[in-house]
Amino acid sequence: MSLPHGPTIGVIANPVSARDIRRVVAHAGNLQITDRVNIVLRVLQAARAAGLERALLMPDRGGIRALLERHLRRGDLLLPAIEFLPMEPKSTVEDTFAATRLLQRAGVAAIVVLGGDGTHRAVVRELIAGGAALPIAGLSTGTNNAFPEFCEPTVTGLAVGLYASGRIAGGEALVPNKLVEVSLGQGAAARRDVAIVDAVVTRDRSIGARALWKTHSLAHAYLAFAEPQAIGLSAIGGLLEPVGRRERGGLAVQLGRDVEGALLDLQVPIAPGLVCPVPVAGWQRMVADQALAVPLAHGVAGTVALDGERELAFDAGERLSMTLREDAFCTLDVARCLAVAARDGLFRSASPARDTPLPSRPARRPPPAPVSIPTR
Repeated sequence: MSLPHGPTIGVIANPVSARDIRRVVAHAGNLQITDRVNIVLRVLQAARAAGLERALLMPDRGGIRALLERHLRRGDLLLPAIEFLPMEPKSTVEDTFAATRLLQRAGVAAIVVLGGDGTHRAVVRELIAGGAALPIAGLSTGTNNAFPEFCEPTVTGLAVGLYASGRIAGGEALVPNKLVEVSLGQGAAARRDVAIVDAVVTRDRSIGARALWKTHSLAHAYLAFAEPQAIGLSAIGGLLEPVGRRERGGLAVQLGRDVEGALLDLQVPIAPGLVCPVPVAGWQRMVADQALAVPLAHGVAGTVALDGERELAFDAGERLSMTLREDAFCTLDVARCLAVAARDGLFRSASPARDTPLPSRPARRPPPAPVSIPTR
């Protein structure tokens, strides 16, 4: 892979997002490969119109690359120069990790992510592990999409093209985000991971099917943010005590085994088309950088689901804690980017037949420098 020349972004498109068991039990829809390719093309065409010159894409075995290359051979699309990353896809989350590392080394200005909460978490986790402040622009193509906000790919492409080409500065284009840091064990041997929306402790003793959709096994939920309109486990907090994604603090919720032992019973949209009762035993706000020890009953083992998927199994007696981290990583604020573009007239040009020049615009800004975020 050659180093990028000119404004460059990365694209990570998960070909198998939205295909877990929650799609079956809730009778939800499913994006086909053609839909995903069309999304990628819309992003890239719009980004090219906004000044993007180059895009580095994650290869896959699910059909996205093959269909995209078929479109490229037509030669009638106005796109940035496209190159696939030099990696052998395995059709696992390791593809996302590897692609993120390669994009960091290539020096891209931003990463466009197509997927659900799990795919976005994988990218963020690898960025934090690499100490990079590289921003991401998310597009919802998963089962539960609490993190990536719904936005037409064309508009997202315009925003990321403006930012990557230096026409909008990072101070106006980027916003910080929270996450929940999970620590399992003690000292140097502790295992750590992150959730960008919700970390949920379950009574299940094995990971099994990774996607979490049955509510009777839930014990605790730790939420970076909780919006009332969300689908997924964060909706527990969103319908209990909402916490905005730009608001300081998070929410910790203790869940009951049954209605008799709970303060209240909450109806929650756990997955598209699936509304379930969730017994709530109590809740409290989370304060940044203050670790909360998870209260586990003696002899209890279980698993921790990160953004809807079981990832960590713990044994009885192991120490488990959750810490809210603020300003942990950056995302592209698409709405603000387009507002700045309108304010500064970035999409205006004089008609060839017009003699009177348009009002002057601010000079073109240099390409964005990396945003410094304290490492944890």
